[in-house]
Amino acid sequence: MDRLILLRHAKAESEAPSGDDFDRALAPRGQREARAVGMQLAALGLRPDLALVSPAARTRETWELAELSVAGAAVKFEPALYNAEAGAIRKIAEKAGATARTVMVVAHNPGLQELAVRLMRDGAAPADLLSRAHRHFPPGAVAVFDFDEAGGATVHQLFYPERGL
Repeated sequence: MDRLILLRHAKAESEAPSGDDFDRALAPRGQREARAVGMQLAALGLRPDLALVSPAARTRETWELAELSVAGAAVKFEPALYNAEAGAIRKIAEKAGATARTVMVVAHNPGLQELAVRLMRDGAAPADLLSRAHRHFPPGAVAVFDFDEAGGATVHQLFYPERGL
């Protein structure tokens, strides 16, 4: 794996009709955010070879809307990503990265935020970027990391969806 893109699902509805967290869909704002994130990824030339997506409704929908702008990736719905902790997310991504150069993970906090912060800390990211990710990793947040041959990560991008979409 040369590049890892971490995408937190966009803004979800507060409750699903079923009452099950797994079934929460995107709120209208989240739908707009997911489309905008996809367009921003495409504008930056960030297209995954493989998308690993939590099977929860809000992550599937985030991917489906973002994919409209970054089409072409293989997709794998990975049950272990549902509310996974940072170490588990990294292991899943690294395993997939054995056969894909750019891997995207679409999943949940707090695991994604914790992984982003760990990778930034390990890669000696600028203090302002590290502080920003540590303080806040909102729905629709994206962190992009490049990996060297030894597996060391360097932050490439960190961006959040624009409010008011």
